[in-house]
Amino acid sequence: MLKSASGKQMFGDIVRRKRYFYALLMILLMIGAAELLMEREIIFPEMAALTIGMWIVDKRVWQVSRASMVALMILGAVAGVCIVRYSPFPLLVNLAFAFIFAAVCLTLFRATLVPQISACMLPVLLGTESWVYPVAVLVMSVIVVVGQWGMEKVGLRERVTYTPVIAYWKDSLVRWAFLLVTVIAVAALAIYTRNLYFILPPLIVTYVEFANSKAGFRNRPVQVLLVLFSAAVIGVFFQIVGHKYLHLSEVVVVLPIFLCMFSLFEFLGKFFAPAGAVALIPMIIPEEGLFWLPLQVLVGATLFIGLAMICFQRCLRWPRAQLIVCLVPPFIRDLRKRNKSL
Repeated sequence: MLKSASGKQMFGDIVRRKRYFYALLMILLMIGAAELLMEREIIFPEMAALTIGMWIVDKRVWQVSRASMVALMILGAVAGVCIVRYSPFPLLVNLAFAFIFAAVCLTLFRATLVPQISACMLPVLLGTESWVYPVAVLVMSVIVVVGQWGMEKVGLRERVTYTPVIAYWKDSLVRWAFLLVTVIAVAALAIYTRNLYFILPPLIVTYVEFANSKAGFRNRPVQVLLVLFSAAVIGVFFQIVGHKYLHLSEVVVVLPIFLCMFSLFEFLGKFFAPAGAVALIPMIIPEEGLFWLPLQVLVGATLFIGLAMICFQRCLRWPRAQLIVCLVPPFIRDLRKRNKSL
């Protein structure tokens, strides 16, 4: 029986490593295509989050059909570029338009594919006008969907079934309205203080995930915060050292970034897909913004996670014991238990 359990665990490890390999290959292909074609718009950080959520994590992360996933991502990307190209309004209003568009799409499609928010808001934040961006999002979304289907066919992951989200229109409207007001408030702060990376789309995705999800990560906000900060530090470190000073190709640079990220996930025993997107952000922002990126990610993530925990999870009403457990990352609790056992 022990031998059987050991063999099953070994098989599971091999399967997981293959998923890691294919996810890494997808990210490398995206960065390589961007370098080869000299089109920065091909780099879509949220694609790292999608490969983590749809290829590596065995359970269904987002309730969305494969066809809807592709449709939502391309709709968000096209809308974001259209807002940049044709809207005469200032950045704050355009960000609100992008968020509203994504919220309407997710509600109408009865899906929880929150990364669509990033697809829509990223071009607005960065001022992307090129149609290369939505084309790249379309191609990569199709690859991710086909890749997930292929993994299920060959037994690399369990088959997942799509269950449409039950739409409570009044509750959804109130929730999305509150999310919009709070996102715009943080965006106004970011724009006023000239710290735009407070509102990086992966951080907004994190906020919406915490506000809407019943997943386990809502009970470990500090750990998620540290993971997001670590992802920014890892991405900035290798981008500065590897690309700026050693003049290595970004395809080479992205390899250690995600080896570190995957090792971090393995150490924690938990995945958080938006962290993969944060790790790629240093590759698409100006060099002068790199140094302060981790600090701005830390501040922005703290604001958004704090808002979600207080306003949506109602953590201030929790018993003290639950609050303490929530605020102490699990790996620290495990370390203390080991020290006590010794």
